[in-house]
Amino acid sequence: MIKLCVAGTVAYDSIETPFGKADNVLGGSALHFTNAASFFTDVGIVATVGSDFDLEGISFLKDRSVDLSGIEVDQGKTFRWEGRYGYDLNQAITLKTELNVIETFKPKVPEDYRNAEFLFLANIDPELQLHVIDQVAKPAALVLDTMNFWIENKLDALMKVIERVDMLVINEAELREITKEHNLLKGARKLIETGPTCVVAKRGEYGVFMMNRDEVFLAPAFPLEDVFDPTGAGDTFAGGFMGYLANVGEATAESVKQAIIMGTVMASFNVEDFSINRIKRLTMPEIKERYHALKGCMQFTDIRL
Repeated sequence: MIKLCVAGTVAYDSIETPFGKADNVLGGSALHFTNAASFFTDVGIVATVGSDFDLEGISFLKDRSVDLSGIEVDQGKTFRWEGRYGYDLNQAITLKTELNVIETFKPKVPEDYRNAEFLFLANIDPELQLHVIDQVAKPAALVLDTMNFWIENKLDALMKVIERVDMLVINEAELREITKEHNLLKGARKLIETGPTCVVAKRGEYGVFMMNRDEVFLAPAFPLEDVFDPTGAGDTFAGGFMGYLANVGEATAESVKQAIIMGTVMASFNVEDFSINRIKRLTMPEIKERYHALKGCMQFTDIRL
């Protein structure tokens, strides 16, 4: 049985940043997520690709206990995204989006995935996210991500999803847009009142904000000298976050904090190269070394007053 299931996209991206360019490289919310989560637990992907997709390009994931049987190959072209970043790497400019096979996608969750202990709904149409929820047993943690497109075009459906999940992992701009609150505390509290017990707001180079019904937790981003491509960093964060929770087998207040740190570590590697390349060649000793380095950034002795 699969321990962690993710439903999202597998795509081809074309990306330009001030530091380089990459055309038709592997991307998509589910792929970035799985590339990170697979270091910690077994993962099953629910997604669709076109007949033009080279499945051999992601076969390395099988060596990390990833089940690819939930990826449907449909007639047509794979979802494609083209974007550009300026020196403000927190903001992507979308140049082109080709939905292709995503337009007719109806997720089918394999039997082996339906009792997964942890389920992550990566960025796809909220109506598809609801369709996935209806096919699975109640997991220990059901977690949601989304994006501004769905907030602006399918807010009613998105709110129905939010009412049914345990946690949201979204960026701070999305939190503000959903709640119409500029203040993250007020926005997170408003979302928690609708059903979820926890809101995790990704803040790029400024780190992570988390709020549950009892407390607030803040984590810094890992300081880096070289950042080449932030595409997929949020999905990679989510993969590290959910992979850790699945590894420890619980989503308590403390394990969520630990998972935020692990997600931060994984996202810091993702931005060091284009596409999935840095996480693909990552090793567990590197992960452990960076975790200790990040922990060191947050340690200090008590202030004397």
